[in-house]
Amino acid sequence: MSEIAYEIEHSPTYASLIVELQSQQKILVEASAMAAMDTSLKMESKIRGGLMKGVGRMLGGESLFINTFTAQKGRGKLYISPGVPGDIKHYYLDNSCGLMVQSSGFVACSETVEIDTQFQGFKGFFSGESLFLLKATGEGDFWFSSYGAIIEIPVVKDYVVDTGYIVAFEDTLNYNVEMIGGLSFKGLKTGILGGEGLVCRFSGQGKLWIQTRAMYPLLNFLYPFRPTRSSD
Repeated sequence: MSEIAYEIEHSPTYASLIVELQSQQKILVEASAMAAMDTSLKMESKIRGGLMKGVGRMLGGESLFINTFTAQKGRGKLYISPGVPGDIKHYYLDNSCGLMVQSSGFVACSETVEIDTQFQGFKGFFSGESLFLLKATGEGDFWFSSYGAIIEIPVVKDYVVDTGYIVAFEDTLNYNVEMIGGLSFKGLKTGILGGEGLVCRFSGQGKLWIQTRAMYPLLNFLYPFRPTRSSD
């Protein structure tokens, strides 16, 4: 289901989103994500929901401002490209549940969708991820992105995911951050020697989306090749 006509091209490595707005139709887009657009569209940048909600989105890894595109002179196409190479997925909110999205995952949404932040507390601190998640509620279209391809997993009871690979999940799921082998000596040894550390254990019923690549392993791989200042 989709209220806004769209296509996702070049998925899953360098995905871009193309939306076609009908006359007077609007879409909200993350700042700096617009790649091209028809001249029939008008762009307006503002802090949606007031300053406090804007600051909350900044804490969630998003921009203070959100761009609103309106088809004022007939229909028009808008090309949207996320900053990180990877995949884009569409999700339709129907008021039955909310969608939790990792920081920097927001791409675009209908104007009827509300975007807030949710403090993770110690879950976020110990996981090494953002302390805040984005929460989308209401009714309408929502698009989110990742680094790498996105895999959808239907959770019916329990599921374990490395903290660096979580993209989004429905708020019908509960989660806790824990060591993959537990806090015992044997569990710590299993996690350290196995190259794994903190994971999220999801429980309940709902959909979960993970990405096929994580940013931190890439940064660790590139670290030895960084430019260094000569001692001469």
